[in-house]
Amino acid sequence: MQRYLALDFIRGCAILGILLLNIVGFGLPSAAYLNPAWRGSLSLSDAWTWAVMDGLAQLKFLTLFALLFGAGLSLQISRGSRWISARLSLLVLLGFIHAIFFWEGDILLDYGLIGLIIWRMLREVPSDKALLQTGTLLYLMGCGVLLVFWGISSTEPGRSWLPGAADIEYESYWKLIGGWEAVQNRFDHLSSSLMALAAQYGWQLAGLMLIGAALMRSGWLKGEFSVQHYRRSAALLLTMGWLIAIPGIVAQWLLDWEFRWSGFLLQLPRDLASPFVSLGYAALCFGFWPQIGHTRFSHAIQCVGRMALTNYLLQTLICTTLFYRFNLFLKFDRLHLLALVPAVWLVNILFSVLWLRYFPQGPMEWIWRKLTRLAAGKPENSPRIR
Repeated sequence: MQRYLALDFIRGCAILGILLLNIVGFGLPSAAYLNPAWRGSLSLSDAWTWAVMDGLAQLKFLTLFALLFGAGLSLQISRGSRWISARLSLLVLLGFIHAIFFWEGDILLDYGLIGLIIWRMLREVPSDKALLQTGTLLYLMGCGVLLVFWGISSTEPGRSWLPGAADIEYESYWKLIGGWEAVQNRFDHLSSSLMALAAQYGWQLAGLMLIGAALMRSGWLKGEFSVQHYRRSAALLLTMGWLIAIPGIVAQWLLDWEFRWSGFLLQLPRDLASPFVSLGYAALCFGFWPQIGHTRFSHAIQCVGRMALTNYLLQTLICTTLFYRFNLFLKFDRLHLLALVPAVWLVNILFSVLWLRYFPQGPMEWIWRKLTRLAAGKPENSPRIR
């Protein structure tokens, strides 16, 4: 299969961008991920850091990665059902191991499970338009579930939104001590995550994958449209996205992140805006690809994108070591956590560039491919990505 360099670049940006929010999940209690006022109050710098990240990054890079995952699935269809089923099943297994033994914020399990459900739709639906419409409908259904949750949920915040001192102390304890205590808590977290996947997030994730596949088939995610088209699309998509997202950010701030409103209802503007902003970022890359495509910077980010799985797991390894083994958990606020992100990015970039000088694939990508071949019964001389 052909390698699309611009997609490697965009995938690399997505993997690096995901860390902008995941760093909060590593360094602060789980409640802090969506609620900046998890202590009951917050500093002005924390509030502004949350607001800027909510507008630029929260859900945006995860959405972009989901779109690219769907695009990649559409390219894999020609390999046959055994190959895709084996590949996605192995991703589910890897995600389960990652979620239970390393970090409860795993996304691999979700992507593998939803991928196993929707890849047959990619094979059976011949029309790009029908695929795009179905994906949009599924995504909107997931957004609609947020409204249902808002309507039926209690107005009083639970521990997952506003933890008490004992809750914070216990979370700090099991994350720092590790062992069976941590495994049990990650099992509980995984159970809750799977329920959320089935009830709400799974609809959105499936929709994004279908949209990504439709855009890949149409040639939009292959960069086949004009530079002017992508630049106009970027301006339009980003403007629309931020016009939807900013009122939600302002409303949460003015309401002091009160659970009654911010827990579900005011998450909706972000969810509706994210596909526009994410596609706007992609369009921006395509629109300026002639200028950036041959630079060293572009090559470095492409390397990160080619080793997306390895780099995602490498971020977990680095961050869990820093925060849980070196006892840095709860030692930084949001702004200072962001200051650590470029250092992790640098490790991702240097490792990727150096590794790909000597090997055609990242280490985890190589293992994933080998195990897929074994599980699918494919010969070693099966077609390779150039």
